[in-house]
Amino acid sequence: MSKNSIGERAGSGGGGTDAVTYPPGDTLLAMHRRFGPLMRLGVGRRGFVYLMGPEANAFVFANASLFQTREAFEVLVPVSGERSLLLSDGDVHRRRRRLVAPALHHRQIDGYLEIMANQADAALDGWRPGSRVDVYQDFRAAIRRTTIESLFGSRLAADADFFGNRLQSLLRLVDDLPTMLALRRSLGTPRWRGAMADRAMVDERIHAEIARVRSGAVDGDDNVLVNLVTARDEDGDALSDIEIRDQMVSLIVAGYETTSGVFGWAVHAMLSNPGVWERAAAEVRDVCGDRAPTREDLRRLPYLTGVMNETLRLWPPAVISARKIVQDFEYAGRRIPAGPMMIFSPYVTHRLPELWTDPLSFRPQRWDPQDPDYRKPGPHEFLPFGGGAHRCLGSTMATTVLTVMLARLLSRTTLRALPGKPKAVSFAAMRPKDGIPVEVLTSR
Repeated sequence: MSKNSIGERAGSGGGGTDAVTYPPGDTLLAMHRRFGPLMRLGVGRRGFVYLMGPEANAFVFANASLFQTREAFEVLVPVSGERSLLLSDGDVHRRRRRLVAPALHHRQIDGYLEIMANQADAALDGWRPGSRVDVYQDFRAAIRRTTIESLFGSRLAADADFFGNRLQSLLRLVDDLPTMLALRRSLGTPRWRGAMADRAMVDERIHAEIARVRSGAVDGDDNVLVNLVTARDEDGDALSDIEIRDQMVSLIVAGYETTSGVFGWAVHAMLSNPGVWERAAAEVRDVCGDRAPTREDLRRLPYLTGVMNETLRLWPPAVISARKIVQDFEYAGRRIPAGPMMIFSPYVTHRLPELWTDPLSFRPQRWDPQDPDYRKPGPHEFLPFGGGAHRCLGSTMATTVLTVMLARLLSRTTLRALPGKPKAVSFAAMRPKDGIPVEVLTSR
């Protein structure tokens, strides 16, 4: 495909001037430039402490005992449940993490590559030249089916649309501010009641699967669910049914809600920056031909890996992350008392010019060790999946899904972006508000 075939589109055609921004995140970035790494807003326990930038991130990750996540992520309780790993701290968090981690080991994920490619192909099979499709929505569904089938087997995957429809009403609650969520709950508004009814149906389906596995009626692709049911820590403790339910829902939601947003931004970036789509597609053709990528192939796609990392840099799944301050501490020469909420921001860190050359430009080559300007960022400088004790367990799963599905998209299609610039929404999982509409030029 020629450069002109995707070059006639709205926007400036790439670089920093075409980078989609998110106004709340840009406000935090401006605050960091003016006030430095430490800012305080509000008074007492209802106040906020903002720790911004790489040194602040390193401090937060190294001093987990100063903070708690439970209160900070209260908004996620209607979706993930009270006993989710996401809302756990201290010894409870370490126990649950040890029991869940084997399900997401990289050797397990290698076995999911065929599922990832098949689900991508199933989405692409319905595309025709000349048609207009929403890449974000189509692949959001494909990533949801992939997540459920890979982790919990084909029985639950058959109900992927059921889970998507029911979980969506819960995810809409997460988009509310905590005060609005509390008001909906206390008043029992129609949105709250509808979401709780949907949650009850999700829970019924999941508990039925847990009971089936506990009874010994195990299918060949139940491996992760079996692991959650049978896992024991060094003290012989196992996860309860409610804990298993909460981990399952958390894995399903995190597996597709955040990953699909990143996928949509990646497609937008490749179509908005001249030459990026062509270079990525040529690399995929050279390495994979027409077939789906293998694990070895994934190691031989440095430019596509750069596309993925650059997307995660500019559009990290979480604009901010939060912790409750539970111990007094000192930072940047100031005493911070316990009580307020602490906010740090991957979005701000990923757009700092002191860390990233031309930070608003989409430059996949900056991630290639062979590039003369390459610099490997530290874990406190590049943190799309958080860091420290609470770093996302599903990060390898997410990056593998992204690479495999982007490879299939590049191998099988050429696309043109439709006029308009996507708008980023949501703090919890930054996504394109109205999707990523494109015209299909060719489809194989």
